[in-house]
Amino acid sequence: MAYKILAVDDDIDVVETLKRRLKAEGYEPFIACDGKEALEIIQNDDPDIILLDLVLPQVNGYEVLRKVKTEFKDKWRPVIVISAKNELDSVTDAYDLDADLYLIKPCTIMEILVAIKKMVDMLVIAREQEKEQE
Repeated sequence: MAYKILAVDDDIDVVETLKRRLKAEGYEPFIACDGKEALEIIQNDDPDIILLDLVLPQVNGYEVLRKVKTEFKDKWRPVIVISAKNELDSVTDAYDLDADLYLIKPCTIMEILVAIKKMVDMLVIAREQEKEQE
């Protein structure tokens, strides 16, 4: 099963690059360029992992993160924040909203892929634990 990954960034070049690379790595990528579109994809396509910028049009990344963690609680859905906001308050605010990881731009595609792999490994463990509890 290919993991579904949603990449959300207001820069179309960034999400298109991520889409191509994620597909080449065997993932099923989805992309959004604003927070409203991201929430619709989360609702309709149920991604396993979300790569989320914080500075987005329509609905900002903090609000998307809050909604993912409070309104889409059907399963653990890791959110990796990827943002140029490197102030301590920005990082702290994201972690306070239960971000699973925070990467500061600019970061390499390899850093993003390593972060995704870490979340996939954690998803495998979480799903095994869910099965044991059934």
